[in-house]
Order: sequence, then C-alpha cells, then structure tokens
Amino acid sequence: MAAGFGGPDEAWERLRSAVGSGEIDTVTVAFTDMQGRLQGKRCHAGWFLDEVVPNGTEGCNYLLAVDVEMHTVEGYAMASWERGYGDFVLRPDPVTLRTTPWQPASALVLADLEWHDGTPVAASPRQILRRQLDRLGARGWRALVGTELELMVFNHTYEDAWERAYRDLTPANRYNVDYSVLGTGRIEPLLRRIRNEMTGAGMVVESVKGECNLGQHEIAFRYADALTTADNHSVYKTGAKEIAAQEGVALTFMAKFDEREGNSCHVHLSLRDAEDRPVFAGAREGISPTFEQFLAGQLAGLADLTLLLAPNVNSYKRFAEGSFAPTSIAWGHDNRTCALRVVGRDRSLRFEHRVPGGDVNPYLAIAALVAAGLDGVARELALEPPTEGNAYRAGSPRVPTTLREAADRFESSALARSAFGDEVVEHYTHMARVEQQAFDAAVTDWERYRGFERL
Repeated sequence: MAAGFGGPDEAWERLRSAVGSGEIDTVTVAFTDMQGRLQGKRCHAGWFLDEVVPNGTEGCNYLLAVDVEMHTVEGYAMASWERGYGDFVLRPDPVTLRTTPWQPASALVLADLEWHDGTPVAASPRQILRRQLDRLGARGWRALVGTELELMVFNHTYEDAWERAYRDLTPANRYNVDYSVLGTGRIEPLLRRIRNEMTGAGMVVESVKGECNLGQHEIAFRYADALTTADNHSVYKTGAKEIAAQEGVALTFMAKFDEREGNSCHVHLSLRDAEDRPVFAGAREGISPTFEQFLAGQLAGLADLTLLLAPNVNSYKRFAEGSFAPTSIAWGHDNRTCALRVVGRDRSLRFEHRVPGGDVNPYLAIAALVAAGLDGVARELALEPPTEGNAYRAGSPRVPTTLREAADRFESSALARSAFGDEVVEHYTHMARVEQQAFDAAVTDWERYRGFERL
C-alpha cells in the first residue's frame, strides 16, 4: 500500500476525499525515462481526478528519444522530426499513488506509457520490466528485489556546484566514514528527513550507514516485489535530491564522481512461487537446481546485458580492481570481490548483483537480471564452482570495460533480442551510441592539464 491510498479499487476515491478536505491540492504524474529520471507534470488535483484518471494525460514522445541534456537526437525509430514528435499517453497506475511529504499538499502517481491506440510503448523502461515479469509469472514465479543505492553529499547548493563546474566541492565528511555512527551523525538532519519522508511516501526504510568515499552514505529500504522496488527506487532518487536542495546541500548518485570509490547500486533478487515458497532454496547445500540454473544464466548473460546495468560512459569507471566494484564475471558465497554474491539461507537466499552503479535505471537492470535468469533455466545451464578468495585475480571473464564494448555486445546479442525484441535492443543501443559520441567529442580537464603547456 502506497502511503495510505490503498489498492487500485480505492486509491482514487481516497484521493478525492483528501482533495476535498484540502489535504492534497497537487498531483504529480510521472514516468521513468531512459536515463532513470522522473519526467511528467504537476496537475491541479481536481483536474487530475476529473480528467487524468479517466483519460490519462499526454507528453511529447521525445521524452524517450533525448539525451541527458534533453537534446533531440536523430536515429530513433519511435520519435523524430520526420514523425513530428507527437504525444504518447501517460496512464496513471493507482497502485503507485502516494503522498510526497517533501512537497506540501502533494501526491505523486507513476504512469505507464501507451500509444493513442492503447498499445504499450515498448521502449518504456517500466514496460520492459513488466514484460519480463510476465515471463516469470508464466512459470508461476514472482521476483522479490531490493536495491542498495549509495550517494555522496556535498556542502554546496546544486546551483553553486554548477557554477563551480563541480570542481573543489566540499564533501559532507572529510574522511572515510564507513559504518561510522559519528560520520552519519554529522549530516543526520538531512538523512533523518530522507528516511522519514520516504516512509511517508510509502517505503519501508531499514537503516542508513556511512560508506568509504568522502561524504558517501547509503540508505537501505526493505525489499518488495520487483515492480514496486523499481518504482520506489525512482521516487527515492528524485525525492532525495529535492530534499537535499531544500536543505541547501547537493547529493549525487553518479557512478564515479572521483578517483575514490564509486556509488554502487547492488541489486538483490530472489524468487517465490505461487504459494509464496522460496524457489532458490533447496536440499543440496541449501540451493535448488533452479537457483543453480538461474545463477548460471546471470554469468552467461552478464556481458551481453551489461548495457542495461551500466548505461553511461561514467558507469565503467567504477570497475576498478580492489574497489569493491566487480571486474570479474564470477560468483561466490558472501564474496564481495565477485560480480554475483550469494547470501542468505532458506527464504532469504538470494543473489546480490554488484555490477550496477548509482546511475542505473532500476527497471532496465531488474529486467536484465530476470531475462538472464530465465535463459539459464530454459537452457538448464550448469553452474560453475564458486570463486574462493580474490576474484579480481581469479582469471575469470571480465565485465565489459567501456560503454562502447557493452553496446556492441548488447546489439549483437541473441539473448537480448529474444528477451526484449529488436525494437528495444535498437532503441537502447542507439542511446548508448549517442552517449559515447558525446563523450568522444568532449575535451576534458585531464587533457588540458596534461597537454596545454607540456605537449
């Protein structure tokens, strides 16, 4: 249940009551775009109830065909100048309706994207995940997922950080505060607001802890069904930034801000059957044959699907030896040097995928994990032995090291095309090509420092 509005049958009526009492006057309708950002519009609550609930609302279809800078980009099949950049429909999902305590008298609802004839927009991240969850459902399974997002906090407003070109920023902590109660205490007013106001938005907050990089922290949320976790993840990222801005500080989820540890987003996944029994637990060393096949599918498909786990040029700078970010495609029992870490037992048995960073789009990442696992089950893949010791030195196959490599693997992948379809593969390959081309054309500070005088 999202923040007191109840299930789909009662959400709109309870919202109408809250609007009538003056508790709510604004409803934000949003969806998660390719880059993992919430896009949409804020509606007067009365107009939302009278018009958007029965009819949906519209947004320009270029929202799934732009880069991070919101530049229109040529080469997308679904949206272009030649097609006139028309609209698609945002159809609000009542299950996602929630209050947003960081914005007064406001609620937020997430939407599915449709064309005007009612067909889903195939390249929409939420729709991509829905399709993979339907494939799980056909086997009588459902995925439980948790995402662990790290962030870095700086003692500057976002505007000040922009004006400084993000140079010489002062982190909220000046030294490694991993697990430090003193370290989190330094910014507890901010962390407390985020914890409590995410709780008010219907999430189950577990804890907060310091991390290794300067000003780096992690707020953990309880796992949920896969779609709910992806929805909550998107709302949390936007809400945390809005709260930080109100507090006069800036926080970032970018995968690699500097040469120290990056921001990770470890994804935990397990399966339950129709009777809510754990699918991964079994008699042989506590692991079922299905889990072995599902995990083998992760290993076999990881390189092909890395683009959905690490979607930006910057994502690949996390993958450094000895950094707690993986470089080897390997699995192990409670081994943080592996890309896949198996933890828990019985009902809590799960794997932790350590490739995604804080910049990941949760819908795409979870869809990739489900698709790879189902491929492993369908092909009854055998699971290789676990890696013992340091996976960085184990000689295992490597995680792709650049966005260019990941895009090439994704584009040519039979697994990606069979799981997601040609339209999705071509759409997201093109997104990667656009990102790579923009980076290749940029002249960096590193080049100027090395070359201005001395070359």
